[in-house]
Amino acid sequence: MAPSATPNDNLGSTLATDNPSDIDAKTQIISVVPPAVQNKSTAVNGAIQKEKPAEKQDTGKLSNAELKKRAKAEKAAKRAEAKQQPPEASKTKRRPSKGDEKKDIRKQGSAVQGQSQTGGSSKQHKRTESISGNAQKPFQLKPAIGQATAASTEPKKENKNVQLFAHLYGNPRRTTIAGTSKDVHPAVLSLGLQMSSYTVCGSNARCVATLIAFKRVIKSYSTPPGNSLPRHLTTHLSSQIDYLVSCRPLSISMGNAIRWLKLEISTIDPDTPESEAKSDLCSSIDNFIRERITVADQVIVTTAMERIHDGDVILTFAKSSIVQKTLIQAYREGKRFRVIVVDSRPLFEGKNLARALADLGLEVQYILTHALSHVITDATKVFLGAHAMMSNGRLYSRVGTALVAMMAKKADIPVIVCCESVKFTDRVALDSIVNNEIAPSHELIPQSDPPSSLTKWLDVPNLQLLNLMYDVTPSDFIHLVITEHGSLPPSSVPVVHRLSTNT
Repeated sequence: MAPSATPNDNLGSTLATDNPSDIDAKTQIISVVPPAVQNKSTAVNGAIQKEKPAEKQDTGKLSNAELKKRAKAEKAAKRAEAKQQPPEASKTKRRPSKGDEKKDIRKQGSAVQGQSQTGGSSKQHKRTESISGNAQKPFQLKPAIGQATAASTEPKKENKNVQLFAHLYGNPRRTTIAGTSKDVHPAVLSLGLQMSSYTVCGSNARCVATLIAFKRVIKSYSTPPGNSLPRHLTTHLSSQIDYLVSCRPLSISMGNAIRWLKLEISTIDPDTPESEAKSDLCSSIDNFIRERITVADQVIVTTAMERIHDGDVILTFAKSSIVQKTLIQAYREGKRFRVIVVDSRPLFEGKNLARALADLGLEVQYILTHALSHVITDATKVFLGAHAMMSNGRLYSRVGTALVAMMAKKADIPVIVCCESVKFTDRVALDSIVNNEIAPSHELIPQSDPPSSLTKWLDVPNLQLLNLMYDVTPSDFIHLVITEHGSLPPSSVPVVHRLSTNT
């Protein structure tokens, strides 16, 4: 049995089959390789000899066993190469793909021998990283992630809206005419700014002013060619209404008046001449103001005045135009009584009422809501105005009205509400959270010298200001509702509303 071949014998047999010129070059390479390296790289040398360009075989003719054997040789070459590399280079080297390994076996095999001389530096495929000790490049997304982290650490601007009423916050009130549509009439532009600044305040005043402004819009309106007045005028009024809403939400009486006006426009015969149709609309608006507001107020004043007697102490809240007319008319009729005006921030509407009554000679006491419990026992009757009467008999009025009515109910003092039927609505209100109007928060900051501590409230953390305009008074606190249709309990409000809208 022949002795087993040593690694040197294998190298010698391999060199014997080569050309003389190749033998000299390989002899020089082998002579400098240490014996330990020669023993460990037997499989590598075999793979190198198989990959020589001069003896390169066609892989398409190899059997499956030969392909497996060749793959094992490639893996062995890779392991040997990894052992020969310095630790620093092996850490920074990127692992080549399988496609790169198969294509570069010859170059990797030569690198095993070259590393023993050059200290581990070699060439790789152009897609791989250099292993000459250079540091690995940082991941490209790291700067972007760092920037996002820095941005996220910046303090966020605190939300100053009260979350319970978040659904009521909309666009801020318009205080200028910048950016308005060119279709908005100048009279409507002026009215919107007056309502936004509370120059025109109160449900009746806003309703009358809106109808008068619409009269001017109708008078200056001309139907475009190819359109009819009933169709196009409604669209033209919509732009006016949108502007008013941007200045301040519509009141219940304004909404009822606008629905009535649109119904009147829709009933116009398209064959009616434009001048005649516009004249009829203006006359209808005048009749609506006279019947639903002016005459209705006179009837309510006459009825409510009968409830006032000599020696009474009438308590009222804020300022209601119909309550003011009632008190003035009763005083002119010779009745002698005293008035307590309860007021609240930020509008202080009660100041104007107290001043008007005092100028006539009435005895007036003016207090704020925090002193209500001290004077409520002196009152004999409570007269309140209304922004609207809901279908379930509840009163929707200036915020603070519910507090006054509750204190009066506790003191067993009758609460009388004066309200026109134009303010009735088929809506149902159980609280003042779902539907309400939020005024700008800065209105709550008093204008004083020195400045108030709330002047810079936006910079104070965890501080929020809520400026509600209205609240809802339960029907249990209301003794009587006086309308132009007579005196009735709160439960009869939906009946009167149905009758007034059908006529």
